[in-house]
Amino acid sequence: MSGLTLFGMEQQERTSDDYYTPKWVFDRLGLRFDLDVCAPPGGGPFVPCDRYYTMADDGLTAPWHGRVWMNPPYSGVRPWWERFAAHRNGVALLPLAKSGWLSEMWTEADGVALLPNGGKVEFVRPGSAPAPIWLAVVVAAFGQECVEALRGLGTVRVALPYDPEGEP
Repeated sequence: MSGLTLFGMEQQERTSDDYYTPKWVFDRLGLRFDLDVCAPPGGGPFVPCDRYYTMADDGLTAPWHGRVWMNPPYSGVRPWWERFAAHRNGVALLPLAKSGWLSEMWTEADGVALLPNGGKVEFVRPGSAPAPIWLAVVVAAFGQECVEALRGLGTVRVALPYDPEGEP
């Protein structure tokens, strides 16, 4: 990932990626995050975190620490997913899209939650009424505490630990 820069400048206007996670998701997770890696200017309105990266901070290339929250730009999820999977500590809200990274997420994440209502979520839009996107979403997690928190969101698929002595 070195040398890859996604933004590197402050966001000047709203884009098609400006759909912020609704408060109920964080209420049900009951977690505090060390870092929101894909935040709007000023931070996400409901994300309980200590620090955040905006476009100007370029969260894709900046150092990540602790438990992260990630609601990446859905126009380009793969590099964000790869970085999140490499970090292995946090929770991510991801679109159910026909992409190679989706099957990687399903098999690599420690846990995945299928949200109520078929994953159709009304996102917060600055200056607008809450709005769904055309894709359903899922929540992926790495780390035991993060996976346990998914249980507050819906049906959870938990990765089974690998047992080299066990049956395939």
